[in-house]
Amino acid sequence: MKGIWKYSALLPAVNEKAQLTLGEGNTPLIRSKRIGQLLGMDQLYFKLEQLNPTGSYKDRFAAMAVSGLQAKEASFFLATSSGNTGAALAAYAAAAGMQCFLAIVDGAPSGKISQMGIYGAQLFMIRDFGITEAVTTGLMEALATLAAHYHTRVEISAYKYAPVGMAGVQTIAYELAETLGTIDQVFVPAGGGGLMLATVKGFQRWKERYPEFDIPVVCCVQPEGNNTIAGALMDPLQGIKALKKSSTAVSGLQVPNILDGDMIKESAGQVPLNGALVQDAEVYQCQQELARYEGIYCEPAGAVALAGLKEALRLKRVRRSNRVVCLVTGHGFKDPGSAQRIFSSASCHYFDRYTDSIQHIKNTIQ
Repeated sequence: MKGIWKYSALLPAVNEKAQLTLGEGNTPLIRSKRIGQLLGMDQLYFKLEQLNPTGSYKDRFAAMAVSGLQAKEASFFLATSSGNTGAALAAYAAAAGMQCFLAIVDGAPSGKISQMGIYGAQLFMIRDFGITEAVTTGLMEALATLAAHYHTRVEISAYKYAPVGMAGVQTIAYELAETLGTIDQVFVPAGGGGLMLATVKGFQRWKERYPEFDIPVVCCVQPEGNNTIAGALMDPLQGIKALKKSSTAVSGLQVPNILDGDMIKESAGQVPLNGALVQDAEVYQCQQELARYEGIYCEPAGAVALAGLKEALRLKRVRRSNRVVCLVTGHGFKDPGSAQRIFSSASCHYFDRYTDSIQHIKNTIQ
């Protein structure tokens, strides 16, 4: 059995017959070709999680979550999503022959909504869900009550709600530890903090099995418009805090509620942690740089880690000689609207004659 089940000894026990995979995991870890050079870093790596089956790291979560449901012979489940979790769960539900009911964050990108629907999930978008704390909390509580009534689960990619599914995300840390061995820092984008906590727990679990492994500094990177966790890791006097409303435009990281933030803060004494806050404009700039300098096409959330690394360099919280990994979490095709900030099809040159196009190329060659 491939996929995340390569690490079955480090995952919650699931009957082998119920283990589901679409080939998730084992994503490429590539050494930077140009950005590292521009930053003066020889050992900068990108973990290409956008190359999972549905285009994000959430496939690791879905593989574990749906396998657990399949082991319990569930016929359907409920879930919430801003896009990537929903797409992953919808795909794995389809493979398992289960019904999937998804409550979607208000304003989720059209590319992600279409992907969820194509897999056959039942979709419901709720005004202000995922934007205001009150609506988000109220809906999650209502879904939990409904799931309990029907003896199924609400799959939300956070340890607070779905620790079994999140154990699948820990396989990112296992792959990094197994591939690189020594790592100085890992930069992780965060909304509710699930991926951050999974990375931390994954490294802790790996060290339990391999005591000689040194856990790297794990840096939580958030847009300033959703500063619920990162600021508290940067300043010990600052607490984890919920927001009345998230103001970042970065899809997938608009999580005003405290989900896994408290557990992250609790682990600060056991694992070296840090935080970084970045502007949305810096994120979009990094999205463009990853595409044009590295050939990596990601959605804005997938560029947040690189933006955090740049901020850490500015604050001298990382050495240029360090071995650093940035997690690239989701594919650019997920959010076509964000791509319009970088390139519009209107910019494509049109010619009546091919000879004119050849002349244009000659004039453009430098």
